[in-house]
Amino acid sequence: MDFTVTESQDAVAELVVSLLERDSARDIALWPKLVDRGLLSVALPQRYGGDGLGLLEVSAMLTELATDAVQVPALTTLGFGVLPLLRSAPESLAEQVFPAVADGAVLTAALNEPGVPFAMKPETSAAVEGNTVRIRGRKVGVPYVDRARWILVPTDSGLAVVDAEASGLERAQSPSGTGAPEFSLYFNDVEIPAEQLLSSGIPELYRYALATIGSVADGLLKGILTLAAEHLRIQDRMVSRGNTMSPSRTIADIYVASRALHAIALSANWALAQDDDSAEHHERVDNGLDVLAYYVASELRAIVRMGHHLQLANLVSSHPLHRYYSQAADVARWLGGTSSGLVGLRNRFSSVGKDSDRSSERISA
Repeated sequence: MDFTVTESQDAVAELVVSLLERDSARDIALWPKLVDRGLLSVALPQRYGGDGLGLLEVSAMLTELATDAVQVPALTTLGFGVLPLLRSAPESLAEQVFPAVADGAVLTAALNEPGVPFAMKPETSAAVEGNTVRIRGRKVGVPYVDRARWILVPTDSGLAVVDAEASGLERAQSPSGTGAPEFSLYFNDVEIPAEQLLSSGIPELYRYALATIGSVADGLLKGILTLAAEHLRIQDRMVSRGNTMSPSRTIADIYVASRALHAIALSANWALAQDDDSAEHHERVDNGLDVLAYYVASELRAIVRMGHHLQLANLVSSHPLHRYYSQAADVARWLGGTSSGLVGLRNRFSSVGKDSDRSSERISA
């Protein structure tokens, strides 16, 4: 394996860093600047005005944004939307979605059902009736629905691409750690064209979602490590009263965890980015995503909390550390935590593939 950073990855990362150095916004106000810099077009095909790049460049972008705890819908639009659709969307759908993304349209995905994160056998149903599909069911924890143009929705018949303003789609806002908009969705016979039901799209959605969530987590820990080291330098190794752990030991723990997550995320993203459809490669990809999902769900919040431990003496609501912790909490919640059964994804993806094949037969019939 060669994990050498490419020139295109470096260029994307440098473009993000340059933008953040020149603009103080770290929320949705930064979104138009990302559009103007062409960052949303990085992975789009060249025929739609994009750069024709892929997962590794998108991951480089998401990591740099997360290093500064930027709260924008880049993860949902690119990681949950564009990357999966590049592999599975028909031309008629691509012509609608990709040019709109280049102009700033937001995408999102309904990854979770009540009590079931990353549902491999969704209870949300999609009934094919001629050239129309009717969708019924409920999804929870769906970010940025209020800004989204389209929502990717896993169903029992495949991945549905739903207009966010479709008739019959009801939404109820739910709390999130960052305060960013998040919703429960109710699909009451929501209709979409049959070509917007992608029979083989669910495994791709989940793989890209996990890989890019890992890239965001990587950036969050990178940012925490930078902040913690800077705090110790400026505050002359100040520690909170009653702290029995030395600052240098805490910094060392954060460093080790950050490097471990970076290596795991890099390996998983690199494997997924390879153009290899062999069973052996898919197993390697899913093994890497298993490890990445488990590490993020089990360790991310704990390591970010170490940053709070160092900053406890002067932590206030305006301090940037709260942005890191709230994003880490949301990311871990989307994954469902370590007890959600995310391990063994490769077996579930295999099951989804078989179900998708059967769905294709039903649609063809």
